[in-house]
Amino acid sequence: MTALIQTIDTPDGAFTILADDRQRVLSSGWTSDVEAILGRLPAAIRPEALRESETDAAAAALAYYAGDLTAIDAVAVKQSGTALQLAGWSALRGIEPGDPLTYTRFAARLGNPNAVRAAASICARNAPALFVPCHRVLRTDGSLGGFAWGLGVKESLLAREAVTG
Repeated sequence: MTALIQTIDTPDGAFTILADDRQRVLSSGWTSDVEAILGRLPAAIRPEALRESETDAAAAALAYYAGDLTAIDAVAVKQSGTALQLAGWSALRGIEPGDPLTYTRFAARLGNPNAVRAAASICARNAPALFVPCHRVLRTDGSLGGFAWGLGVKESLLAREAVTG
């Protein structure tokens, strides 16, 4: 498979999007390092080739940064994982901007409030960042926790969403 790759400028820095030939986001993040984006994918599903091209997701990301926080909701993504991971990634897309959840509340949404580590792992393995908003999950004490693209980006995204939340 040949995938599309595009890097755009955002207030949080370079943002790179990797999409398949059907414009579904496979991986994305705040970097211009293509290897970092590819590295978020399991080896078995990494594309064989890349082609620089405009992606539909880029317009949604730019609209998000322009204030339309729901623009990212309609972007198609393609993820590969366990049934629990797929359910978790789907649940992440249901978290409203400005209303972040704790890992415990996120685990409860997945049907097991004691599965906090599994919930955190689902967030950590989320490749299409922003479009599957794992940044909307916080530690139980309300602190940021981790984020693959840095806590500064996570803090910025949450602050942007809190304005309208």
